[in-house]
Amino acid sequence: MRFDRHTVVLLVRPDDAPDLPPDALDRIQDAHLAHQAGLVEQGAVLAAGPFLDGDDERIRGFAVLSVDPQMARELYANDPAVRAGHLVAQVSSWMVPEGQVRFEQVPVPRSMLEAAAGD
Repeated sequence: MRFDRHTVVLLVRPDDAPDLPPDALDRIQDAHLAHQAGLVEQGAVLAAGPFLDGDDERIRGFAVLSVDPQMARELYANDPAVRAGHLVAQVSSWMVPEGQVRFEQVPVPRSMLEAAAGD
């Protein structure tokens, strides 16, 4: 059997995340979304999004990438939310049977305002 190999990133809120005012958190979130959208446009991120209603609220988001794990680490080290200490990127390889998962190019939000406009 053949397998497709992808890199996945779990975005996790660290226990020692800085306590920031809401306006700073909003700016970081918008910058994070813009960064993520840029990675999608570059073809590095195939799919990404937040987790909701999870058993572990520290696990905030998930991304599937087309790049190797080391490149994923480098890309997410530049994520504004990671740089601010608000999130930590945990990187792993993920294997699935060949062709089991397919990704389509779709627009992604570059800000919270843009994400909210879809409601």
